[in-house]
Amino acid sequence: MDAINRSAVIVMPAQPFLDWLHRADPTSAELSLADLKREPTIYLLPEYDTEEEARGYLRHHCREIFEEQLDGWYRVPSAWPVDRTFDNFNRWFEYRFHSMLVDLCDEPVTPQSPFYDLGQQL
Repeated sequence: MDAINRSAVIVMPAQPFLDWLHRADPTSAELSLADLKREPTIYLLPEYDTEEEARGYLRHHCREIFEEQLDGWYRVPSAWPVDRTFDNFNRWFEYRFHSMLVDLCDEPVTPQSPFYDLGQQL
C-alpha cells in the first residue's frame, strides 16, 4: 500500500448542468441531479500544498474537464455552452479536492485513454 504523488478533484454536475441537459436533450427529462452525481468523475492532479494551489490546477484544466463532462452526457458539441470559463465552471459543477491518494493495487497504473499506447505504464 503506497501513497502516490498525485492529488485528486472529484467533479459533479450542479443544477445549471442539469438544466442545460434537459434543454439540449429531451430524452434526459427523467434524469435528476442525483442521477448525474451518482458516479462522479475523479481527476488526478499534481500534489499541492494549499487549496488555492489545487484550485489553480483546476482553473488551468477547467475547459478540458468541462468539455469531457458535457461530452459524457450529450455528444453534440454545437449544443454545448460557449462559456466554459472557470467562473462558469464554478456555477455548473461542484468539486472537492483530496490530497492523499493511496494505491492498494500491486499492478502498475495503466492509462485507459486513446492518447496512450495500451500497455504503457505511468
